[in-house]
Amino acid sequence: MSSTTAVESAPGYRAGRTLPLRVEAARQLRRRRTLVMGAVLAVLPFVLIAAFAIGGDRQGRDGRVTLMDTATASGANFAATALFVSAGFLLVVPVALFCGDSVASEASWSSLRYLLAAPVPRARLLWAKLAVALAFSAAAMVLLPLVALVAGTAAYGWGPLRIPTGGSLDAGTATGRLALCVAFVFVGQLVTAALAFWLSTVTDAPLGAVGGAMGLTIVGNVLDAVTALGDWRDLLPAHWQYAWADALQPHPEYGGMVKGTAVSVAYAVVFFALAFRHFRGKDVVS
Repeated sequence: MSSTTAVESAPGYRAGRTLPLRVEAARQLRRRRTLVMGAVLAVLPFVLIAAFAIGGDRQGRDGRVTLMDTATASGANFAATALFVSAGFLLVVPVALFCGDSVASEASWSSLRYLLAAPVPRARLLWAKLAVALAFSAAAMVLLPLVALVAGTAAYGWGPLRIPTGGSLDAGTATGRLALCVAFVFVGQLVTAALAFWLSTVTDAPLGAVGGAMGLTIVGNVLDAVTALGDWRDLLPAHWQYAWADALQPHPEYGGMVKGTAVSVAYAVVFFALAFRHFRGKDVVS
């Protein structure tokens, strides 16, 4: 009888009960990098408030009013500004970190083979790691604008969101729109999450997986700046990363967000599939 058959027929063994999500979440929550990343995201809004207080009056370039110029108009404006300045790079870091570190860290600690010998099925291990990594990534996406909204309201008051191009949104509507924007930013980062997770199954070096995902994300941003690529840029997830700004209008436009979601999900599905396919046949020796 094979070892797999013996395990499957062992009294009381249930593959779905191995490595519970609450156990994996508790392990990841106690890690220093999780606490440091949470602290950085929570402190950033206060750093911005201090910067605006020191910087004084802000004038738009060439007389144009930008989102940065209206940051202190209300708590909603400040939250939108915090999301704007962090969506392009800062919010990429926790996604790459949580997803890229998930499997590779176990390999670097030489604990991966012991998890599989517990026995935890490989697919179950990956699903648990991925679910917790995405949950922590989503929490990071919510933490920054939420703290910014609370801190901005305390500093600048609760009021309508002033739109740089003219008009405004009442505070209730603006809060709902901001929640939609945060959700879109998270969906847009699924590409980075999937790429980092795939690299985490390929390498035993966590920094390699995290750095590789961030590096390729930066390359995507650089390519999107090359206007000579024309319509080919529509295939880059980075091209749609600020499409959420269209939702912060009196008459919102969701076309860019829909296209961006389709592109991000398509890439993410491919990289997640590669991760499961590679790890299924990987020779785990660490």
